[in-house]
Amino acid sequence: MGRRNQNLDRKKNQREGQEGLLETLGDFTSKDNWDKFFTIRGSGDSFEWYAEWPQLRDPLLSLLHQSPPSSADAASPCASNDASHPQPSSAVPREVDLQILVPGCGNSRLSEQLYDAGFRAITNIDFSKVVISDMLRRNVRERPGMRWRVMDMTSMQFEDGMFDVVLDKGGLDALMEPELGPKLGNQYLSEVKRVLKSGGKFICLTLAESYVLGLLFQKFRFGWKMILHSIPQAPDNKPGLSTYMVVAEKDKSHSLNQITVSFDCMSMGRNGDQAHGLHNAIEIENHIRQKYLDGSGIMVTVEDLQLGAVGDISELKPGRRVQLTLGGEGDSCFRYRAVLLDSQQNEDSFLYHCGVFLVPKERAHEWLFASVEGQWVVVESSKAGRLIMILLDSSHAFASMDEIQNDLSPLVKQLEPHKHITRSQIPFMMAGDGIKHRKLVHQVKSKLTGSIVVEDVIYETVDNHLTQLFPKKELVFRRLVFRRTEGLVQSEALLMDSSPDYVGEAAGKKPNSASKLRKKSKDKIKDPAQPQLNELSSNLEVNHIFLASSYHTGIVAGIAFISSYLQSMILSQQTVKAVVIGLGAGLLPMFLRKFIPLFVVEVVELDPEVLNLARDYFGFSEDKNLKVHLADGVEFVKKIAESAAAEVSVTCIEEEPIIDLGTSANASHVSSEADGKMRRDLDLIIIDVDSSDSSSGLSCPAAGFVENSFLSTVSHALSQKGLFVINLVSRSPSVRSAVVSRMKMVFSQLYSLQLEEDVNEVVFALKSSPCNKDKEEEDDDLSEGAFQLEKMLKLDQPDITRGILDTAKKIRRLK
Repeated sequence: MGRRNQNLDRKKNQREGQEGLLETLGDFTSKDNWDKFFTIRGSGDSFEWYAEWPQLRDPLLSLLHQSPPSSADAASPCASNDASHPQPSSAVPREVDLQILVPGCGNSRLSEQLYDAGFRAITNIDFSKVVISDMLRRNVRERPGMRWRVMDMTSMQFEDGMFDVVLDKGGLDALMEPELGPKLGNQYLSEVKRVLKSGGKFICLTLAESYVLGLLFQKFRFGWKMILHSIPQAPDNKPGLSTYMVVAEKDKSHSLNQITVSFDCMSMGRNGDQAHGLHNAIEIENHIRQKYLDGSGIMVTVEDLQLGAVGDISELKPGRRVQLTLGGEGDSCFRYRAVLLDSQQNEDSFLYHCGVFLVPKERAHEWLFASVEGQWVVVESSKAGRLIMILLDSSHAFASMDEIQNDLSPLVKQLEPHKHITRSQIPFMMAGDGIKHRKLVHQVKSKLTGSIVVEDVIYETVDNHLTQLFPKKELVFRRLVFRRTEGLVQSEALLMDSSPDYVGEAAGKKPNSASKLRKKSKDKIKDPAQPQLNELSSNLEVNHIFLASSYHTGIVAGIAFISSYLQSMILSQQTVKAVVIGLGAGLLPMFLRKFIPLFVVEVVELDPEVLNLARDYFGFSEDKNLKVHLADGVEFVKKIAESAAAEVSVTCIEEEPIIDLGTSANASHVSSEADGKMRRDLDLIIIDVDSSDSSSGLSCPAAGFVENSFLSTVSHALSQKGLFVINLVSRSPSVRSAVVSRMKMVFSQLYSLQLEEDVNEVVFALKSSPCNKDKEEEDDDLSEGAFQLEKMLKLDQPDITRGILDTAKKIRRLK
């Protein structure tokens, strides 16, 4: 109640001796309180909130004399023909035609004084029937031309463009009670703008408090010229709050103008706090307006757009991008942060001329939705001519998607291109995962990774190959999800019935496990409370034969590049060493160890919680040829590179399958060969880690794994014919290009596997110098490598082997 009491105290100070009457008001927006106030006061005793006629006369008449009526013969709402009333000598010939509206007139004498000064077409409104009746009786004989109407100033019953001047004396201030917020003030100013003619003026007498000016400046930002004047104080008044006159003139264009001030508000020797607040408010608003003029990206309102803040929004303008706010007080249940984007594509490619894309709070920080470049990717994928991207936040957490869509529908309808307005509902889309059912298996909060979830899911659709293998089964997948990058599934495994009928059965791969765009029409949007998988059998277990993540299949397929070299290593009875940075659910390391047994696989994982989850929920286990190190991946590879350079043999303590490079005294130890001797270099290095900050445009790997220094370290750690593999996830072409350029500076040969309908790209790098071979010869080499890989794979499932070899055929050289 502090600000309200302060507001009340300020208004009390404007008139001595009114304390008792003012206390009867309490709430300045209450009709009953005002009726009571005017009943007590009576009709003969006027009450002036701010500045009386001697102080107002000169500045006000000067301003009105500059406001000729828009049309001399325009119909007047007061229809006055008072030729018998004498005109004061100060009047100009056309003043009688100037249409003036005085909202919230109360029992002030201001209207009477203006009438006597020659302005006859004055209409007064107030929602208090008591005061309107009193004022009508007081003026019916002396000023018969004035009109008095009982009317709510926030909902006026006038046609558009009826008045040349709207004169407000304290009305806006009264509506802007701090505890009530800006709702009534917003409604009132919208009405003022509506009833004013083009070229008309809104004259607002106010104490210019910051929360009042904040709304006033915003509402009259586009298509209005604004100037502030100071009203002189009465000579006999004690020092107090000053009254200011804000004048907003309705421009015929939708131009944006800086606010001008006719006085130096910091050197007037008045109330210091008031002057300082006024100065700051003007500075802030003019700074905002300058940002608009400079083309800087700031938030606009729908009203700003309709007034031409960014041109004509009724038409599509290719490449237009505008940040805006939707909804708010009186317009909707929620306020929304949005981005309007007009597609850069040809109109023939549009499926929708206007669409809405909802971004959940958990994903709003991702590059795809937080960056300008990413947003254009979404627009292109949506096939919409105009896409309105809605970035949800915590205020929407407890609302269902149906409630949000119903709330948004009338708001976004205002932004639909006029050429394509239809009666049909604007389609709603969102980033979805195509999940039919979901069951939360386990959730943990890690100090390093944040919230991690293990969940079982049934997808709405699966690959036809899987449908053919299991025609009577709904396939269940177990997923490991890091909440910090929910758009990507960290790991995914197929769950199979452990009964004899199903043990060892092969399964095909499921389409893209990463985020997809999917249309969500009104009848498709689901309640967040997904049905649970209560029907899951307790004997389902992870199938380690099948690689559910297509990019894992791609990584294995890329081993074809070095399969001939690996065969030579086997013949010479040397161990083949592989390092995988990033454990995830442990599915890829388990597959390598189990089905390419010549590998000694070492996994580097930074987070012990991830290791625990892999063991407990995905069947991951270690043995003498598959070990996990809890360590930093960059530092781990660096130590191997240094060891290789120094030609130092490192002895492994096999009794400790998990080594922490950060704290262990044996931090430099890694796995050894069976005879205790260790090769210095590595044959395969795989980087499969996510980034904790996807806003940079790089979701996988973390930035440190694609820096020049680390890439050079990898080159030193690899054997001469070794293979380096990165799981690359970036929707930014520029970021992806930068990563590839860095890799080209270090490695002589680069290849890429771009997975269909997937955000993952697997990049393969070789150290060995390329021979001058044409594409046909390279394809022959890869085919030969695939043949050798097929012989190495110890799989009893031909379908899975065939899937890996088919994937190898899709790998292409990066020029």
